[in-house]
Amino acid sequence: MPELSENLQAHFGFCGFREGQEEVIRVLLANRPALAVFPTGGGKSLCYQLPALLLDGITLVVSPLIALMKDQVDALQGRGIAAARIDSSLGLDELAALYERLRDKGDRKLKLLYIAPERLANEKFRTLLADLDISLLAIDEAHCISEWGHNFRPDYLKLARFARGLGITRVLALTATATPPVSDDIRRNFLIAEGDHVQLSFHRPNLHLRTTPAVESDKRGILLERLREDPTAPTIIYGTRQETAESLAAFLKREGIPARPYHAGLTAETRNACQEDFMSGKAPVITATIAFGMGIDKADIRRIIHYNLPKSLENYSQEIGRAGRDGHPATCELLACTDDLRILENFIYGDTPSPNAIRRVLDQILQSGDEFDLSLYELSGANDIRPLVINTLLTYLELDGYIAATSPFYTSYRIKFLRPIDQVLLGHDENRRKFLRDLFASGTEGRLWTTIDPADSAERLDTERRHVIKALTHLETHGDLALKPTGIRHGYRRLKLADDLSALTQRMQQLFEHREQQDLQRLQQVLAYAETTKCLNRQLLGHFGEAMAKDCGHCANCQRISQIAERQSRVANRKPERAAPVSRLPLPSTPTPTITEDALEIIQCLLREKHAPLRTPRQLARFLCGLRSPATTRMWYTPAGSKRRARLTSHDAFQLLEHHPFEDVLAHCQTLIYP
Repeated sequence: MPELSENLQAHFGFCGFREGQEEVIRVLLANRPALAVFPTGGGKSLCYQLPALLLDGITLVVSPLIALMKDQVDALQGRGIAAARIDSSLGLDELAALYERLRDKGDRKLKLLYIAPERLANEKFRTLLADLDISLLAIDEAHCISEWGHNFRPDYLKLARFARGLGITRVLALTATATPPVSDDIRRNFLIAEGDHVQLSFHRPNLHLRTTPAVESDKRGILLERLREDPTAPTIIYGTRQETAESLAAFLKREGIPARPYHAGLTAETRNACQEDFMSGKAPVITATIAFGMGIDKADIRRIIHYNLPKSLENYSQEIGRAGRDGHPATCELLACTDDLRILENFIYGDTPSPNAIRRVLDQILQSGDEFDLSLYELSGANDIRPLVINTLLTYLELDGYIAATSPFYTSYRIKFLRPIDQVLLGHDENRRKFLRDLFASGTEGRLWTTIDPADSAERLDTERRHVIKALTHLETHGDLALKPTGIRHGYRRLKLADDLSALTQRMQQLFEHREQQDLQRLQQVLAYAETTKCLNRQLLGHFGEAMAKDCGHCANCQRISQIAERQSRVANRKPERAAPVSRLPLPSTPTPTITEDALEIIQCLLREKHAPLRTPRQLARFLCGLRSPATTRMWYTPAGSKRRARLTSHDAFQLLEHHPFEDVLAHCQTLIYP
């Protein structure tokens, strides 16, 4: 197809395709679905952007990352390509204008529309899409569709059914981290032929992989030694916990290394400033949790150091893939210590809900009537189950035909006047001024913000809820006030009741337990990688189904083997042998501890305080192991009649047994609390 190259040059300014791109595009233009497994930076986006311009209709792009959506839409618009996005950063008027543009069947200019997967929970939006001519569905981060993948997102599970419902046959699934089972899962969901699965090599010869055995007490010294080799080299240091990111940054600053922490517990303003300083080179060293990196496009990162073991080889591959994108040498080092396994295992065990908690949630959902709405936040807190687990339960119920999502909505809006009210009312007729005065008076006034419940205000003013929201958004658009929607609720329609709620509960519990075992198996794969004395690249690529004909020759293990063989050759004057040394990973630096008498006394005091979020053995075990849960991060009143409010995670007993295996702590808690 000569016109492909011509369009590539005309629209994107490229003289030729990268490896794999043209193959994927040809599959799509032949009206077949395709799977593209390309490494980060491999040019995945062009595989749907160019076909979007050649096909009639609109290309719908599903992506979970708002920052990447914005960057891509801005870049496309800069090239004169009609693209738009729908995400939570858009104002209500902007959203309404875009919806109107989509409804205008005479507007054939829009070629690409980017959305988050959660947008498909909106019934009105799904109805709107049904009237559009969707020529291609592109799904970024497609590994999220697999329940057994490392980054499962329940909203992705519904994408295959959505595509079938709209009759979309041309689908492109894109990912940079898919093991063979996950790729099989994606192909099965979207009916992609094995021959239309295009996978590129993930081998990066410029990355120097290294695993360094280190007991916990030695890690900081090793880290400091590495950083002092070149203190200004752009470096990301990954740790498991927020506390690790903070303490490492403080330690490095004391040692003269300008480090900044980054994690989800910081304010958005602080995180943005940290990211901007790293991108500009002002802050060359970042100590971070895995919250840092998504959307980072910095080509000259020279070092990625994992201070703790990663959760999976998929995570590890994704994180080290951020290094050396400029093609120059970069080092990726893993400080390997089996002590880290205990914390990671505890996180996995702590996330699995109990059967009783699942039963309560299912009962609440299925007994809520034919039409109902719920707050994930409230349901999560009331049952002490993470929102992701609640969302997963809801998704399974949708796929099994028990419920159908209608539309999400906000229960309240906070407003702050940017001009005096008298000036806001100018230019309106008397009826409109009275309506607005009554609307403002219907809210609850605070020091800076006034909170308005649209449903309550509509009832007081004898009008419809949508008229209240339209009035507020109109004033926001004209700069009269700042508007913040709050309290999102999700609407559902019940389609049927469960014939056997106990059986349904058991099936859901089995799914979560299976997930738990999958996550534990991933940890063992990380441990096997850290312990291997063979080629690190070969081990890592083999995990993703890629076979290397020979060892890479440039990872730390290959160099060590080469040095041993060379030494043997010099000493014995014989042909070098490639015999590997024995396992190098040390045993845990500390044995499994016992629960001390002091700890037992603290636990007894905690139980006497009778905190509601700690009423079951699993809740108490999670708390003692330092695992935050929805209920323990809410505010609580201190005992003995004190009026001081705090989060339960600030209690002295939180993390008391964090170095103990979760299963041991749970067994002990079961002797203290009878479920």
